[in-house]
Amino acid sequence: MPIRNRSALLVLEDGKVFKGVPFGKTGTTLGEIVFATGMSGYQETLTDPSYAGQIVVQTAPHIGNTGMNSKDEESDKIWVSGYVVRDVSRVVSNFRSERSLEDDLNKDSVVGISELDTRALTLHLREIGVMRAGIFSGADATKPLVDLVAEVRSAAKMQGQSLSSVVSTKVAYEVAHKGEYVGKVAILDLGIKRSTIENMVERGLDVFVYPADSSANVLLTGNPDAVFYSNGPGDPETATEQVKVLQEILAKKVPFFGICFGNQLLGRALGFQTYKLSFGHRGINQPVLDRRTGRVEVTAHNHGFAVRVDGGEYVDSPAGFGQVRVSHICLNDDVVEGLECLDIPAYSVQYHPEAAAGPHDANYLFDRLIEMIRNNQAKKAI
Repeated sequence: MPIRNRSALLVLEDGKVFKGVPFGKTGTTLGEIVFATGMSGYQETLTDPSYAGQIVVQTAPHIGNTGMNSKDEESDKIWVSGYVVRDVSRVVSNFRSERSLEDDLNKDSVVGISELDTRALTLHLREIGVMRAGIFSGADATKPLVDLVAEVRSAAKMQGQSLSSVVSTKVAYEVAHKGEYVGKVAILDLGIKRSTIENMVERGLDVFVYPADSSANVLLTGNPDAVFYSNGPGDPETATEQVKVLQEILAKKVPFFGICFGNQLLGRALGFQTYKLSFGHRGINQPVLDRRTGRVEVTAHNHGFAVRVDGGEYVDSPAGFGQVRVSHICLNDDVVEGLECLDIPAYSVQYHPEAAAGPHDANYLFDRLIEMIRNNQAKKAI
């Protein structure tokens, strides 16, 4: 392993500085700094479009030992703005590995930093909250600290950013079903992960994926059996057009399912508000209660915003879509983790049932989509 230039700095918005070693591309990157608590799945984290605009801190101390491979990628590139790890594996040892982590960071021009105290950094973010940050390496790390802090504070905040168009597909495409045909789903791509599509086609669904700026008429072309809103980055308050499109779809009582950003947009379409969490949920071990079954599930999360629902388990939609149940809640902090409409065929969850990487406790939510589609098909046949 080559000897690294030791000049690298992680500078936080509040002026706190961590010294480290350059990792990946040398230079400067800015973004909102967040931490992910998964002990595995660093490749899925890096290629998840929901992390666009963010500098990700891995709380697991040893990263890169299993390398990188094409099959585990959730998209075509690494989306994180920067990467912070404690120890980079000196060797890659896995029969599925095709290249090293640092190879991919350099290929996608991702600036990283290693050999710093990620535990102290995470505890600081847990106390203060996520904030803007910058990684500066090489010659950029030699600038006066006051200038680096000023550069960080000049960066855009995540609150108020619209990033769906950045990560979404530019052209529509189709993925054919496998096995017995069940129906077809129109997907609004707000930053979708490949594992979500795989879970749908494996259950007999033809999938039609559309760009983030698609209209309701486009999504409903060919009379799909359901519409799906994917995960994605950015502030849900900025997704005004996608919310309007969803309200048109809900009014037509077309079955709907949403994940993560899709859950936040369903919440807004129903008339609820969204808000920014202090440091978010990012990891693969979050306990969530499914109120329908009473089961506690271990789930995978990646979100910095959430839906605010005032009241109890059952509330009325402020936008006039009938009764809504808060179907899932996080047992760590009572954050709303799922919504279920009782008068129209629509539901969503804030976490990731495709679980790439992560536990598969919530994979049944794709089966609920099949159940909802078949029930709606039966009603139409009467």
